[in-house]
This record gives sequence, C-alpha cells and structure tokens, in this order.
Amino acid sequence: MAVLLALASAAVYGVADYCGGRATREASAFAVTAFGQSVSLALLLVILPVLGDPSPPLADWLWGAGAGIGGAIGLLAFYHALSKGSMSVVAPTTAVVSVSIPVAVGLALGERPGAVALIGIGVAIMAIVLVSGALLGSAIPTPPRIIAFAVIGGLGFGLIFVFFERTSDASGLWPLVAARLASIPLVVTAALAFRQPLGVGRAWPIALASGALDMTANVLYLLATRAGLLTIVAVVTALYPVSTVALAFGLDGERVSHSQGVGMVLALAALAMVSLA
Repeated sequence: MAVLLALASAAVYGVADYCGGRATREASAFAVTAFGQSVSLALLLVILPVLGDPSPPLADWLWGAGAGIGGAIGLLAFYHALSKGSMSVVAPTTAVVSVSIPVAVGLALGERPGAVALIGIGVAIMAIVLVSGALLGSAIPTPPRIIAFAVIGGLGFGLIFVFFERTSDASGLWPLVAARLASIPLVVTAALAFRQPLGVGRAWPIALASGALDMTANVLYLLATRAGLLTIVAVVTALYPVSTVALAFGLDGERVSHSQGVGMVLALAALAMVSLA
C-alpha cells in the first residue's frame, strides 16, 4: 500500500510540475508558486472541517512549517539554477540530492529495507538521473555557483520528504496547513525583494490546477509515509520526473531521448524491486 500511495504521489507531483511549468510561460515562477500554494491552502481549509481532525501538538506544526520553508527555498533555488544554467546539469543534481537525503535519514534512523529493495533504491536513483536529462549534453555553461543553487534546491526538496515523515499519524492533514502558512509568506517576500510580479493573468487556470494537484500529491505522500519506510516511500515519490517527461512527450510533442527512455524502463524495474521491501 505504501508503494502504491507513493507511486500515485509521484504521478501527481509530475503532472503538477508540468502544469506549473506551462503556467510559467505566461507568468513569473514566483507568481505561479504563490498562487498555486494559496489555492492548495484554501482547499485544505475547506476539507479539514469535514475530516474533523483535531489540531495536533506543536511538534507537528513545526515539522510541517519546516517542510514548507524547505520546499519554498528549494523551489526558488531550483528555478534560479534553471534560469542561469543547463537543465541537463541542474535537474539531475537537484534530483539526486533530494532523494539522497531521505534515504540517508531513513537508514540513520534504523530502517533496514531488504537487499532487493536496496538495489531497487540504487536503480531508482539512476532512473531519476537519466529521466531528468543528465546525458542530454550541456549547451549552457554551468558554473559552480549555479550548481550550488541546484544542490540547495535538492536539499529543500529532500527536507520536504523528511519533515513530513516526522509528523505523527494523528496529526491528519494539519502539517500541510503549517507548510503553506510558512511557505506562502516566504515566496511572496522573495517576489517583492526581487521585484517579481505576483499576478498570473491568463495563466490562472493551469496555475490553479498546479496548486490543487500539488496538494493532492502532498496528501498522498503523507499517507504513504505513515504506511511504509521513508527510504522506500521517498525514493518512489522522487520518480515524479517520469510523468512530467511523459506529458511533455504526449502533449507538447517533445522527443524523449534514448537515455530518458532507458531511465523510464529502470524506473519500472526499481518499482518492482522496492515493492518487495
């Protein structure tokens, strides 16, 4: 069940990223992020009274807020790195760092997946690198400073995986509220500091979809971490670039390179192996 939930989370994260990427063609990344996260917060505030989950202890609020801050910093650093460097360098760097953190933390906390699952984790990391475009070649020079931003992006995304996993089962969806209450002001402040517009204009429908899908993926990930090992759940969830690339191929007519195709096959193999954990 944990692997299935994580796989669903990965698929939805990938679609959300695709929608967000499309929206940034007509609006700034700051605007799309702030709008999408505000939409997801509004959805949460509508759903929570129906669920009736009591407000959790302070620790769960802090873990959730930490995830929100990590996610916001990671997203802004990732976008900056993409705007200044080569995607074929930035995307794999961010992906590998983001998946390595929860794996390291899970192992440090005593999680011990089976031997086949451990091999599957390694295969999954290879798949993420390949699907992200590591072998496409770099036409844009990527200096160490930009690689540092890519690493910061990966650290931020990795913290999302770890911090949400640390929340208690009884906290329900409240950690997601804490995450948004922390991340939205941070994104808006950064937009104002860099003098970036916050209006999404005609991109509002797809930006709205991005926010709603992102929250759905977060909910699925939260449920997955409460049903399985962090080392497994985070790795499966980190396969989200597969659905983003598949959508770009199917809807935008982009060509999937040979290495990306190999990465997709490896992703399927990894899923089969980690499901044996």
